[in-house]
Amino acid sequence: MTRRYALAQLMALPLNPAQMIQLAADTGCSAVGIRLLPTAPGGIHHPLMHDAAGRREALAAMRDTGVRVLDLEVARIDTDFDVGRFEPFLACGAELGAAHVLVAGDDPDEARLSASFAAFCAAAARHGLSANLEFMPWTAVPSLGVAQRIVQTVDQPNAAVLVDALHFARSPSNLDDLAGWPRQRLNYAQICDGLVPGPSTVAGLIHDARCERLLPGEGGIDLVELFARLPADLPISIEVPSESRSAALGHKAWARLAIAATDPVLAAADARRAQRSAAQAQPGG
Repeated sequence: MTRRYALAQLMALPLNPAQMIQLAADTGCSAVGIRLLPTAPGGIHHPLMHDAAGRREALAAMRDTGVRVLDLEVARIDTDFDVGRFEPFLACGAELGAAHVLVAGDDPDEARLSASFAAFCAAAARHGLSANLEFMPWTAVPSLGVAQRIVQTVDQPNAAVLVDALHFARSPSNLDDLAGWPRQRLNYAQICDGLVPGPSTVAGLIHDARCERLLPGEGGIDLVELFARLPADLPISIEVPSESRSAALGHKAWARLAIAATDPVLAAADARRAQRSAAQAQPGG
């Protein structure tokens, strides 16, 4: 298996968790992301916390394949945040042996959002889960810098930032902001490509992100430099939804294409990171 890779739920959103686990096994990936909560009202999701049979199927698939659950989606923190609402979600994640939770920030009051995120981190920690704040340009956490500020403010041991290549490229984020960022505040990253600049409207940005991303190397994101700035051992979640192409090719063929496109990008990033480290190790470097 490609131990570094996980398949994000958006690679095959209609597939239930057991099917996602089998898809990862069939394509050589060691982990999956599963969407237990919708990203928007009415959105497709797979609420295993209310589906005992589905949990049993997912656990059986994990045992049969060796594929694990990397992350759970999506915990959205809004103005009406109530940490108790997430207890079944977190307990389900613990039962599945998940490692991380993807968190989105929708509360425009940063102080209140930070307090809510701190409460979520504490609840997640009780279940052995980390809380990973993803920045997206249309949310209340629009950039890497804002996400870093909130994570530093809450100062919880399991709080981290999630870097998604598409959101990084389409937000006011800076590669230099990754310099010196603690390794323990990064648990995984998401890879894809897209046009740069992206759509000029929020609706366009959301549609691209959820429905039609590009394979690594097809767009204008400097993926090599971005991933060269991230830790070499960071797990990589492949998140390249394409409703048009996956429908035409099938989920398995589309996932294989995405994995094949990811390999050379990360190899180039590894080489650049190594070259940079070697140069810095030289006298006067």
